[in-house]
Amino acid sequence: MRTAVVVGAGVAGLAAAGALARGGWQVTLLEAEDRVRADRTALVLWPNGVRALHSLGLGDGLEAIATPLRDRGVRRPDGHRIVQPRALTGDRAPVVVHREDLHDALIAGLGDRVEIRTGVRVTRAEPGERPSVSDGRFTYAADLVVAADGIDSAVRRRVAPEATVVSSGCAAWRAVIPWYRAPQLPDDALGGEVLGAGYRFVAASLGDPGASGGAPRGGIYWIATAAGAARPEPPATQLALLRRWLASWPSPVGELLGATGPEDLIQQDVRELRPLPRSYGFPGGDGGVVLIGDAAHAMPHHLGQGACLAFEDAATLSVLTATAKPGEQLRTAVESYSRLRLPRATTIVRQTRRMSAVLGARGRLALRARDAALGAITPRLLGSAASAAAQWRPPV
Repeated sequence: MRTAVVVGAGVAGLAAAGALARGGWQVTLLEAEDRVRADRTALVLWPNGVRALHSLGLGDGLEAIATPLRDRGVRRPDGHRIVQPRALTGDRAPVVVHREDLHDALIAGLGDRVEIRTGVRVTRAEPGERPSVSDGRFTYAADLVVAADGIDSAVRRRVAPEATVVSSGCAAWRAVIPWYRAPQLPDDALGGEVLGAGYRFVAASLGDPGASGGAPRGGIYWIATAAGAARPEPPATQLALLRRWLASWPSPVGELLGATGPEDLIQQDVRELRPLPRSYGFPGGDGGVVLIGDAAHAMPHHLGQGACLAFEDAATLSVLTATAKPGEQLRTAVESYSRLRLPRATTIVRQTRRMSAVLGARGRLALRARDAALGAITPRLLGSAASAAAQWRPPV
């Protein structure tokens, strides 16, 4: 029986554990928290993420929970439109999903070959003769160790210490306003973004209020980004700050912030890996260690590619290990995984950093230059990212 240990039960770890189990592996899934759960926000899945989930056998479940994302262009805080809406159709169209709905779909796909152990905070990893991880009390060894333990990955610190966690220079706030509290907005109010001096606001619809009937996981999803560090104040104070900072911004910013409660708000200190790990696969023993998700390529959220790349990682690993036997075949699969994933992640991270530079413009001259060029720069960057997303296919 082929065995795997997956460290971390976020979307990357759940996707990888389920994929390996469906391929005949016996999987132990380790989670540091006391239970496996998702936060109450949402995420955008671009076509590469959608395609990866279909490759993982989760496409039917995704179609039941996903809402197409409408692009309404980009405006300045004074309401002036600097990027016109784009028509995203077919295999270039992104979707929005509630994280709890996606989490449920991933949990349902685990099957009976996955043993979940919570309250296990991995602190050490050994990729040597028998790949293993340990929390200081117990050691978990297997043919394959999958590090999906996020940006602060203890496994990555052992196998790729050169990758350093740094601040991206901004913080983000996310919330989902359920339909029963959502403001009444015109049909064309959602799906666009407003871009100011160090600030950004994006909003999207999660389903149809008429169809969902006020279901708790439907509603309006928004994300606000501000230059600077995360705020130490309680959520109510953070929300008051957002309302003050964005008080003069055009609709629907004020309406959505006004309908948001402190209990809805989730803050994120945006961080990234610089440099990226030198490799994503480390052969050892009869298999080795691989890095997936934020443990491999944590990046700012500006292009919405974090979860998408994580699902690509899981889909690629599933294909490469489908028939690999422990020993030379599995070690080769680990090497092949890195050879395929590292260039792909490097390209997307580079595009995200370019967008970070555009979004982080501050000062009168910098803003004037940005606004003058944004109509050309942003579509080109987004078009390049969308093209890369649309072109990805799981390995054969």
